[in-house]
Amino acid sequence: MISFDNVSKQYNKELFQKVAPALVGLSFALANGKTLGLIGANGAGKSTSIRLLMDFIRPDSGQITLFDRPAGDLASRHRLGYLPETASFPANLNILDMIRFTGATCGMTAKTRKERGDGLLAELNLWEARKKPLRNYSKGMQQRANFVLALLNDPQLLILDEPMSGLDPLGRNQIITLIQNLKGQGKTILFCSHILSDVDRLVDELLVLHQGHRLFYGEPRDFLKNEGQESVEAAYLSLIAKENAGENHAV
Repeated sequence: MISFDNVSKQYNKELFQKVAPALVGLSFALANGKTLGLIGANGAGKSTSIRLLMDFIRPDSGQITLFDRPAGDLASRHRLGYLPETASFPANLNILDMIRFTGATCGMTAKTRKERGDGLLAELNLWEARKKPLRNYSKGMQQRANFVLALLNDPQLLILDEPMSGLDPLGRNQIITLIQNLKGQGKTILFCSHILSDVDRLVDELLVLHQGHRLFYGEPRDFLKNEGQESVEAAYLSLIAKENAGENHAV
């Protein structure tokens, strides 16, 4: 479903600034129907990985494939749903306007678009607010609106960038329940999150990045066993502490 094969990326250097590589030789593969949690601190390479996967940027070396095709191949776009970290809606439009636009870009018929859109608006508790300008939506409502658009074309693969970011406990619980339902439908999901307790509850596999390098890839139970911890958060902190200690010792 997704494959990164020895992928590296470095951004252009700004004047008088040293730029560390964003990704160094990253390799992993996500199988159909699995959920992968991508975790790491700011600057670890999470957003770069997602931008490469979405073909917003291109790797300096290595290969990325989606559905056994190059990541930039437009033929597979209709099988993909993407939720960005930050909602960016035209201020004067409502969610119905965005559903019409998204459905048209996905090549959906008006009937299918309406059926899917109405169902998702009801499921995500946005039906009563469907005619309100998106600028009047709360953070949680905007995140749910983003999910409506990401799920509109019933994608096989979902790429979710910080789906719980900025949400209150009720909003987080609603998104967690939605992701669990999508897992139950057999969707393949890749998401990154700073909220490691949420990752702990949702994923089949973990990919831990640190300063562009892969520190761990595999099942959460193996991650916990390796670090001798009982939660993903504790295991992550343990791994990063050892990595930082090794770097300081090398210096």
